[in-house]
This record gives sequence, C-alpha cells and structure tokens, in this order.
Amino acid sequence: MSEVESNKRPAEEVTDVSIEVKKSKTDEVPKGVASIKPEYIISASDADAIFDDDAAEASTAVEQEEMEKSNNNNGKGKGKNKNRGQNKARKLVQVKDEMKICPSIMDPESGKQCLKGSECSWCHDVTAYLKQKEPCIEGACPVWKELGYCPMGIKCRWLKSHFNCDTNTLIYEQGYARDENKGEVNFVSLADKRLLHAKKFDFKTSEVALKMVDEDRVAKMDAEKRKALENEFNESKVKASEKKKLDYKNKKVLSPLTTVGNLPYRRLMKTLGADVTYSEMALANSLISGQNSEWALLKAHQSEYPGFGVQIAASKPWQAAKSAEAIYKFANKNVSEINLNCGCPIDLLFKKGEGSALMSSSNRMKNLLKLMNDCSGDLPITVKMRMGILDKKPVAIDIVEKLLNAGDVGAITIHGRSRQQRYTKEANWDYIEEVGKVVKTYNEKYEEMKDVSDRPNPVYLIGNGDCFTHEDWYEHTARQGVDTVMIARGALIKPWIFEEIEAQQYLDKSSTERLRIIEDYAKYALQHWGTDEFGINTSRRFLCEFLSFTYRYIPVGILEKLPPKLNQRPPKWRGRDDMETLLGSSDYKDWIKITEMFMGPANESFSFIPKHKSNSYETPRN
Repeated sequence: MSEVESNKRPAEEVTDVSIEVKKSKTDEVPKGVASIKPEYIISASDADAIFDDDAAEASTAVEQEEMEKSNNNNGKGKGKNKNRGQNKARKLVQVKDEMKICPSIMDPESGKQCLKGSECSWCHDVTAYLKQKEPCIEGACPVWKELGYCPMGIKCRWLKSHFNCDTNTLIYEQGYARDENKGEVNFVSLADKRLLHAKKFDFKTSEVALKMVDEDRVAKMDAEKRKALENEFNESKVKASEKKKLDYKNKKVLSPLTTVGNLPYRRLMKTLGADVTYSEMALANSLISGQNSEWALLKAHQSEYPGFGVQIAASKPWQAAKSAEAIYKFANKNVSEINLNCGCPIDLLFKKGEGSALMSSSNRMKNLLKLMNDCSGDLPITVKMRMGILDKKPVAIDIVEKLLNAGDVGAITIHGRSRQQRYTKEANWDYIEEVGKVVKTYNEKYEEMKDVSDRPNPVYLIGNGDCFTHEDWYEHTARQGVDTVMIARGALIKPWIFEEIEAQQYLDKSSTERLRIIEDYAKYALQHWGTDEFGINTSRRFLCEFLSFTYRYIPVGILEKLPPKLNQRPPKWRGRDDMETLLGSSDYKDWIKITEMFMGPANESFSFIPKHKSNSYETPRN
C-alpha cells in the first residue's frame, strides 16, 4: 500500500500524529509566532516577514494590469502606488524560441499541415533546428511517459528519450492513443473568439433579457410588442428547476485562486481529495471581447467535472448577461456553475465597480445575478462575497436576504472579513453563522413548497476564511446553516489539507511525500504548458509561485503546540532533514533549485521575481 493510499484509511485505523505534540491554546509564546520545538529553532529573536496575501484574491489579468499601472507611475504621486510589500514591477513574460519551427514537422504523427506552403518563413529543416537547439535534459520525458507520445515533438527538451538519432524520427509508445487536448476541456475555437472580438456573435438570449430589465422601455411598448418580447424571453430562459443540480453539503471545496489556482494546481488538488474547484477569476468584459488569455482561464482538466465552477467579475448588466450566455454557449458541458465575484478587494477592480464594490449596492448585485441566471442556460448561478466593505459595517446579512427573496442563486459563499480588513484579523465565523441562520430559515420555509416553487431550493451557504486544519473544517461545518467550507490559503500552504479532513487528523507528511506532491504538480504543469523551452519556463515560473506558499508550512512534527494558525509566523527553523529544511526556505533561489529536480537546470532565458519583497533576498542557510 502506498503512503498516499494509507492516508485515506478510515480515521480510526490511522495513528494520530498529534499525540506527541502538546495541545494548548495558552499564550506561552509571543502572539502571532508559531511555537516550534527548541531543538529545531535557529534564531528565536525574530520571525519571518509578514505575509501579504491580498493578491490571493485577484485575477491574473488584474494583477498584470496593476503591475503595468505601477510601472507607468514609477512610484510618483502622494498616496499612490502603495506596494504593500509586493514587487509590483516584476515581469511575468518568458522568452520564446528564437527559431520558429513549423508545426508540420514538429510532430509528423499529429497530421498538421503547413498552411502557408512556400510562403512559410518558419523552419522546415529538422537537422538545422536540432543544431541550434539547447542540449537535451537528461532522463525520460515526463509527458511521453504519461501519454505515450510528446505533443512538443522535436521541440521537447527531453527529446533524446523519444527520438531516433539515426533516422531523425520521433519514437511513439506502441498502442498510444493521441489526445490533442491532453485530457483538458472547455476549448473555444479561434473562429468563435474572432466572432466575439469582431462583435458579430449573436447574443440572442442576453439581448432579450437586457430589454426585459429596462422597465421604462418595456412600459412604453404597446401590448402586442410587450407580449411578443415576454414570449421570446420565456422561450430562451431555462427554469431554475431545470438547471444543473448543486450539492455542497460537506463537500471539500477549493477556492478560486489567482495565479496559483491554474489548471495543473487544480488537477493536483483533485488527486488530493478536493470535490469542487473553480477557475481563476475571469473578467467578463475580456471574455465578451474574445481575449485568448481570458478564455484560457476557463480550461479545466476532465477530472474536475462535475464540480468545476467558472468565476467571473462584472459590474455592468450587459457584461453579466453576455458573459453568462457565452460561457453557456461554449463550455456548459464541462462547467457546473457560474460564480459572480463580489468579494475581491483589489483596488483596480474596486474602482471599476467590480468585486467587493458590488456590496455597496445590493440592488445592482441582485440585478446582475438575475441577468446571469436568465442567460446562463442550465448552468446555476452562485455568488461569493465578503461581510461588507467597511470593517464596522457588515452588510452581508441584508444582501443575502434580498438574494434569497429574488431566487436567482443556488449557493452563497461568505468570506468572514470586510474589504477594509483584508487579512489583518482572523475571519469572523460568528458572523458567517448568522448568515447561515438566515439561509437555513429560507430553506426550511421553501422545503414545504419545493413541489410548487420554481426556486433553486435548497440554497447552500459556504463559509470561507482561515481554514487551515481538519479541526477548523469540522468546527465550522458544525455551525448552523453552514453547509461546507471553501479553502484558499490553507490549500496553498498545505495541499494535502483535504486528505487531513478525510482522515480527521493531522498528517505529518515527510519531506519525501511533500516532494512527491511537487513532482506531480511539475508533471501536470509540463503536460499543460509543454516540454519545450517556453513551456518549461512557464511551468517553472508557476511552480515557483506555488512554492511561494508551500514554504510557509511548518511540519507538524516540529511544532510544540497545536493547532497551527494561518497567520502565525515562525522563528528561523531547520527541518528534520536537509530536504525538509530546503522546502521551508523563504529564498526564491531555493525554490528555483527545487524546480530543477523535475524540470532540469534553469537557463538564462528564465525569469522569476517573487510576488512578495520579503522573499527577494538570499536567506543565509545554516
């Protein structure tokens, strides 16, 4: 039996690793500092720099836009460009190959033809390309081992493992089955994206729905036109009772996450026990205009469905309606729900009226959700929000009551913090429970009417904030009206948290087990982004982003007291072996060193600057 399989045994059959750790909630150490056994402490005089986790709720597109804005300002202007400890000017783009190779010779078995013929300026000479190509990485190609062929063909950096040098031909495993999409779904054709970009896509459902919500316009119509519009609207709308069914009761839910919440990471989390995953937040306006980068966020691995949600940010009625219709049109077969982000605190979104700004106008939020529900076909609509905008003025209860009465949402997620609060205090689970009571009362009221009501009953209430242990999860799900807990940073820092929830105990993962999880991520990343130089650099960059969270994990076995807290900072510590120490390093150069175990040496074309300035120096190793 493998170590991972043994971790999935019933809780009563697993030895509780916390037995040797004194469990106490007394304050014998400074507040906010993790209590580590003395023999593992290097320096107790200070703790690592404060973590700035605000960016964990932004979208990749927003992050990039914010960085570009920061670069343009050059730090000028009173009160502007506050960096909150982040490297705003870091570059995310990797260098591409100097010699372009034609897809027609990259992998002959793919059947791709050169579309430009004699006018094609890309390389068609295999020998010439191989001469200028960097030396191969030693070992077997991880994607070839998985699929039986390598989609990158002769561009693969592990080419030597699946190439016959005598005949200059690629090697394929006998009986392999070619899958151009590599098990991934939600691809939108170039032709459809061009229609969107050219504003020629027929938004039939949303155009009618937008007319219906314009009450003044409808009121001015004569009876015959109004009747015709209503009939057209009713024909295009899918009833709530006919939409896909949601089930969140005690499900293990991974939060939408920026940058790190990419397809390879979500695929990894499915193998580690997650039931529900979400895309990175996509900007509705960018989806409607057919941007490749935004539609790429909606791609998912086939293992994620059912249970895969798409999250969008929108502030205007037409954005909400048209993006919901486009998602239903192009991705409904592999999407379980569309989620409206009403909680993101990032300034750039807030100033555009998106994210948590929607909490300042409950009617606008309600109208956006209604339009999304009307235009999303059989995809149910859900919403994620915070307690409110201002710390001392929580408004979520009032908003939730309005949304329940409107009957347009199937699930509501509440993050137990305000926008103003960010991550400066612990999440308020007492307030989340108060919201849960409101939802519970609603569900009890409509339980008797479910046979005659067209409302999406029941409505699920999902709590969010500071869940880092199985004890947190079970404590929170025991609260009134709370169906489950959505986990964000807890799953970034400790990816096996869902295994712990299943086992109902702490799992003291060895450095070998943790390294195996990183290896799996690397394998999924290379399969997704490719094994050529550009794909490896992209995979390496996102693995470094992942490691910028996982290094914060403090092994259970070296803790003096449980439970650990998300916002506790450790003194300088050493692990029980060299690998454990390396995995706990805050030096980004060590993160790159870890990636080299699975992706070969990083070359000069690779660029990575940590998101947080506190990681941007070389930490002395003892």
